[in-house]
Amino acid sequence: MKEDASLFAAIDLGSNAFRMMIGQSVRSRKGFMIQEVKTLREPVRLAEGFDGGALDAMALDRGWQALARFGKKLRGFEAGKVRAVATSAVREADNAQLFLDSAERHLGFRIDVISGHEEARLVYAGVAHSLPSAQDLRLVVDIGGGSTELILGQGAQPLLTESIAIGSGTLGARYFPDGRIAPGALQEAERVAILQFEKVARRYRAQGWQQTIGSSGTARMLAKVLKANRLNDLGQDGITYGGLLRLSLLLLKVKNVQQLKLAGLQPHRQSILPGGLVLMLAAFKVFGISQMAPSEPGLRLGVLHGLMSRH
Repeated sequence: MKEDASLFAAIDLGSNAFRMMIGQSVRSRKGFMIQEVKTLREPVRLAEGFDGGALDAMALDRGWQALARFGKKLRGFEAGKVRAVATSAVREADNAQLFLDSAERHLGFRIDVISGHEEARLVYAGVAHSLPSAQDLRLVVDIGGGSTELILGQGAQPLLTESIAIGSGTLGARYFPDGRIAPGALQEAERVAILQFEKVARRYRAQGWQQTIGSSGTARMLAKVLKANRLNDLGQDGITYGGLLRLSLLLLKVKNVQQLKLAGLQPHRQSILPGGLVLMLAAFKVFGISQMAPSEPGLRLGVLHGLMSRH
């Protein structure tokens, strides 16, 4: 991209995909707002490349090639206006340093491996920046490829943050390999997810909340599929408990997710549908959610917000 002093860039090295968002700050009555200029997505599927705790050669290469393409777009950017963050897959990989050494060379910028709590804080910053400042308590659920972040916040302030080490990609690889839907796999995967959520749920339920938001690609995918296939109850938007149950019944009727003919389901999202659906259903059950609003902003907007605030 042409050098422009007003531009900032956030790169998210996720377990399913690497994404880059370039934005600029615009003044508004609320202070400053972030205006998206360009977004890029590379379906790297890093978590699929785990081999005995380490990322295999193909996953490493997919990641490096994607970052090289991002790096070309970032020529001319100052180091202080770019932040790259790596999440669950790099956090967990035994050969993370091998990946990072070459990854930083390809990108041309430093990459921060962030903790689950830092990831949750940045997700909430991105969501809160795009919503009207209200005193309502909000529960934000961010289902990623390798981890799930849970944030309870009020206004711009996160009050509780948790990171659970299962995501749509890791759960899918364990229970739905190659998209296969075996009898009992959905129930067993959901049981495991419920146990994980139950470990942290009490503190959230004790506080209560008025609004529930899904801030990940998984949440946006589910909302789109439920709407396009009219699976929600009449007149209901977003993600609903009834809609998720109807979608799971459709999944149980096929032997492989590729046999599922659903409007609104993009081919690159197909493999993460079973794991994402199971995690979302488990979250709805454990936290007593009946309806959730999907949010486009999340981690990348939170990273941009932090960069711009410092300037």
